[in-house]
Amino acid sequence: MLIRPRYDRLVIPYMSYDDAAEPDLLHSCDREIVLTEADAGVRLDKALADKAPDLSRARIQALIEEGALSRGGTVIASGSAKAAPGVYLLSVPAPLPADPQPESIPLTVLFEDSHLIVVDKPAGMAAHPAPGSETGTLVNALLARCAGSLSGIGGVARPGIVHRLDKDTSGVMVAAKTDAAHSGLSTLFAAHDIERAYVALTRGAPHPRRGVVETRIGRSSSDRKKMAVLKSGGREALTRYAAERVFGPEAKPLAARVSCRLETGRTHQIRVHLAHRGAPCLGDPLYGSGAPAAPVKAAMEAAGLKRQALHAAVLGFVHPVTGEPLRFETPLPADMAALEAKLGMLA
Repeated sequence: MLIRPRYDRLVIPYMSYDDAAEPDLLHSCDREIVLTEADAGVRLDKALADKAPDLSRARIQALIEEGALSRGGTVIASGSAKAAPGVYLLSVPAPLPADPQPESIPLTVLFEDSHLIVVDKPAGMAAHPAPGSETGTLVNALLARCAGSLSGIGGVARPGIVHRLDKDTSGVMVAAKTDAAHSGLSTLFAAHDIERAYVALTRGAPHPRRGVVETRIGRSSSDRKKMAVLKSGGREALTRYAAERVFGPEAKPLAARVSCRLETGRTHQIRVHLAHRGAPCLGDPLYGSGAPAAPVKAAMEAAGLKRQALHAAVLGFVHPVTGEPLRFETPLPADMAALEAKLGMLA
């Protein structure tokens, strides 16, 4: 049986940084790309990629989404538009170091020894560097805190990371500090021998209110940024869920607090499965199709929720080196706690 260890919550002193400022763009190079009449009618991202062979089409699409493309002083928001002749200005960030760099970023540390570290990751922090989140990640913070002990563990791009939470999902994460811990944790996650419980605040309530969602999950054929429940292909995914509390009329709830326990760990699994049950996470930009009821929307705005309402509340496992049973549980962060309180006042 897993037991909850005693621990002191340690908050590392804050050093100011602003990942919204996109520091890599501060040293960008503005490139002029000229499209002619011969390019007219072609998809814009393809036409630009043909003129700039050193940049992949995917890279150009990502830059467009970041607002880095303009024509005649007007920012162009979509690469799927038809190309028009003219001079386009593309701001291309200067190359970043190949390896993630240590950054002094505050972390809430729940447990740490010479083998591993457990943290309460805030919403807005990516687990590891990726396009659009090259800095300010958990990896950058761990490299600074652990003084280089993570170097090489788990690969260059994500040292020490054996599982991840979405950037805008908060909650408990563990990272390895040694090869032995990394190997042991990877084995536990691969065998699903981990206790993982999440709390979601959803639009409406899942139907039925309690159950198991067992599907196959893979990349959506209509939107490559999204995952989807598939009839064939993909990977098996199993989530156990229960609506712990409903808000609004019992017969037709406006929202709900739903607990979810993972038996597998697929990308976006809980978000996909809750949407599949008709109750997507509130604030979910990918899977939250349909607007919440007006009182719920007002509660979200008042609570300051600007992300999917999903929190990894519990992580339990047997220490891969010492054999000690460990279990960590964290309360809802401020935005979700405020939202739940406001939802509780709905008639």
